[in-house]
Amino acid sequence: MSEQAIQLAVFCAVLGAIAVLTYIKCKGESSRSTDSNKEYFLAGGGLTWVFVAGSITLTNLSTDQLVGMNGNQMLLLALWELSGFMGLMILAKVFLPVYYRNNCTTTTELLERRYNSKHIRALVSAMFLFINVFVFQPAVIYTGALFMISMTGIQADLLTIAAAFAVVGAAYAVLGGLRAVAVSDTYGGILVLAMGLLVVVLSLMAIDFDFSGIPAERLTLIGDSNSPVPWHTLLTGMLFIQIFYWSTNQTITQRAMAAPTVKEAQKGVYAAAFIRVVFIPSMVVIPGIVAFKLYGDIGDQAYGRIAGDLLPGWLSGVFAAAIAAAVLSSFNSMANSSAAMYVCDLHEAYIDDKPNLRVLSTIATVIFVIIAVAMVPIYAQSDSIINLLQELWGLISMPILACFAVGLLFRNVDYRAAITAVIAGVLMYAFFIWVWMPLHYIHMMFFTFFTCVAMALFINRFILGNQAEFIGLQAEAIQETT
Repeated sequence: MSEQAIQLAVFCAVLGAIAVLTYIKCKGESSRSTDSNKEYFLAGGGLTWVFVAGSITLTNLSTDQLVGMNGNQMLLLALWELSGFMGLMILAKVFLPVYYRNNCTTTTELLERRYNSKHIRALVSAMFLFINVFVFQPAVIYTGALFMISMTGIQADLLTIAAAFAVVGAAYAVLGGLRAVAVSDTYGGILVLAMGLLVVVLSLMAIDFDFSGIPAERLTLIGDSNSPVPWHTLLTGMLFIQIFYWSTNQTITQRAMAAPTVKEAQKGVYAAAFIRVVFIPSMVVIPGIVAFKLYGDIGDQAYGRIAGDLLPGWLSGVFAAAIAAAVLSSFNSMANSSAAMYVCDLHEAYIDDKPNLRVLSTIATVIFVIIAVAMVPIYAQSDSIINLLQELWGLISMPILACFAVGLLFRNVDYRAAITAVIAGVLMYAFFIWVWMPLHYIHMMFFTFFTCVAMALFINRFILGNQAEFIGLQAEAIQETT
């Protein structure tokens, strides 16, 4: 049997094992909720902390990180992962108790309660949907397909591989709901962490732990103003980016909202934060730095090439399966959360409040998959996928975070003020991206956030005539619904 045939056999066996284990775990688990939305989109509140942690970790850790961050081939990108620890802590201590007290199915449901309007919920949900379907879902399957080609040398069209990822990932989301997604994430996550750390060790051994000859700017955690992450951005927008991503982003937060109690959910988030600080940073930068020493500046091909060169043939099949599991995890998580937002926040609010849940979510998921696959060729033209993704996040992240901040910290704010501020924030940041970026984009995210907060409060007071009352994060105030 040829080496490539062995790789393929091992690849199929590992993915098949994950699918079988997921089926066994999910089969026969009774519904823990009479609410079909809760059962389908929040696993009936039945995820233990282990599966919360596993699903959060692998939903976040996919080829857009492994390929994209290693593609920068510098240590500096580890700052994204290290700062993510703070975002997870804020999710656990600040946002999760609020979501659980308000019995939310989606993060945006909290906005409806705080602003007493389904319209603000629908707007923010539509923005999340847009960024999921047009930005992150295509980016995940594109980087997954790119990795498979660069590591295995398989003779297949990139779009074909990306489409295969999309179809299989969507199948998990459609057939099993969040429970199947979270369970498969956890099993795949164990494999991804093990194989990712093995690649780190083999990479270091390949250069005898000698980083000489690598430019100093690629080995520093203190970036200058021309680097992807200047040090001073850690003092402005970086923390707000992390709060948005981990605490309001439905794709991530949905996993933490699916535990039986807030304490169980918090345990899962703490475990995910531990994994993020201890294991993930080395996985997303060391192979890329070593690849620079071995091959030079090869960009997003770095991770796949070094993994393919250093792993023995049969183990390459295992690693390819691990990467495929990561791709499927991120994609099926986004597919499930996108369906949740469409069904709960848009369709039930404006079209039919009692739809056939499984049929509707299936149709929505199929449409989202088609769009994502169609977008892949556009992402194939990007020089650095991770930098592109972070910049595009700014279009919605800070306006949405500002909307959450005003809703949580103030009472008596009219939803029209929040909607105006969100729309203005998106247009303002679009201007920064495509017309004039006076400072680093992370600084401009910081500026956008506070501008949106100020705009919402100004419009509420001086145009709509309402006096906003600052309540802070008082539990009883946040729990209250108007």
